[in-house]
Amino acid sequence: MTGPGRSPAIDFGNMIAGVLEGGGIDPDRLRGDLAERFRDAHAQVETRRAAGEMGFFDLPGDRELAEATRDAAGRCRRGADALVVIGIGGSALGAAALRDALLPPLRNELGERARGGFPRLYVLDNPDPDTVSALLGRLDPARTLFNVVSKSGTTAETMAQFLVVWQRLESALGAERMGSRLLLTTSPASGALREIAAERDIPVLPLPEAVGGRFSVLSPAGLLPAAVAGIGIGSLLDGAAAMAGRCATPELAANPAGMLATLLHVADTEAGASVQVFMPYADRLRGMAYWVRQLWGESLGKALARDGRRVETGPTPLPALGPADQHSILQLLMEGPRDKVVVFIARESCGEDVAIPRLFGDKPALAYLGGHTLQGLLDRERRATAEALRREGRMNLTVAVDRVGARSLGALLMLFQIAVVYAGALYGVDPLDQPGVELGKALTCGLMGRTGYEAPRIPPPDPRWRV
Repeated sequence: MTGPGRSPAIDFGNMIAGVLEGGGIDPDRLRGDLAERFRDAHAQVETRRAAGEMGFFDLPGDRELAEATRDAAGRCRRGADALVVIGIGGSALGAAALRDALLPPLRNELGERARGGFPRLYVLDNPDPDTVSALLGRLDPARTLFNVVSKSGTTAETMAQFLVVWQRLESALGAERMGSRLLLTTSPASGALREIAAERDIPVLPLPEAVGGRFSVLSPAGLLPAAVAGIGIGSLLDGAAAMAGRCATPELAANPAGMLATLLHVADTEAGASVQVFMPYADRLRGMAYWVRQLWGESLGKALARDGRRVETGPTPLPALGPADQHSILQLLMEGPRDKVVVFIARESCGEDVAIPRLFGDKPALAYLGGHTLQGLLDRERRATAEALRREGRMNLTVAVDRVGARSLGALLMLFQIAVVYAGALYGVDPLDQPGVELGKALTCGLMGRTGYEAPRIPPPDPRWRV
């Protein structure tokens, strides 16, 4: 499906009238009004990029930052059995997606030799005391590196866990030694973490100012943990650069990110498919679906357009995993409200397939499986599900990579990042801000007693409305 040098590739036939039963997008529009709309969206993105607002485009070419990250990773690996990333949102989801996709499954259960001498990799995002205490209780502070990731240095969940770790390190190692067990990834110029790094001589890596958290996977936020764990970050960046090159054209038919953004925008705004299900058919890409959910939801769910109009727009992204979720939500996708479009994420080959033995030949319910492979089963189930949806007139498309490797994953990550900023232009909203989350943050700070934040009055639950 992908072809040489074309991974990822997008197969969108099941979105097109004449292919999709009973509906779909007129293919002539892809050469007409939709092509013109995209040309305008592309121009808007290029203008903002030229103004320095979309720094994620520049990350694949910033080899100085990549080299600094690689050098820091080399220092971090010395004497470390484990790396714990402490962050939330884009400061954690990208690292988790890279870990899940490019490291062996169950890798943290392997011994040091089986891991090639690279540390175990954990990601702490949710500040749940059960999880935090369980992980910290089983790690040797003297052999663990903690990478604290917060651009602002004010993220409540991250900073709370940072304080817990700080106290444990100080208690276990003493003030003189504890700094060697920390690396802070934060703003290049200001913030609490930057100040602490300077005061305590703690190593620090910069997060570029023009790169927001949900676009930071190819910055030190994602690349440092990847490099510490032995992932080839050069290949990641090469793949991302290749995809950025493919998406440089304003011609819709030749721009994969533009086509993805355009099709999903039309599905939402014209076909009523406001729920967009991102469904990889590989366990390695499960983290990718959760990363896309944040990228899509935070970038496109906006109350105001860029011109100040109230729009309250944006699709609802939903992560799923095939074929496991065929047994949980496929019935809804097939016969429920026609408000969903499915984006399958396919892997065409795997590293080590598993043959299905030819056993129980006298049992038809089992015999037909023999002689196939588990990857073959996964792929046929995806194709069958896409076809079933097509026959029911349910929009779906497939984003396929030839295999899950560093280069193809870098391209896939860049594809979705570019697509979401094009989609922002199509919706008329700013995909780079997130004003809707600020009120909740401010109220939390007030409830926690932070200076400068007023404690909100939240009425207690009314017993009349409880059962």
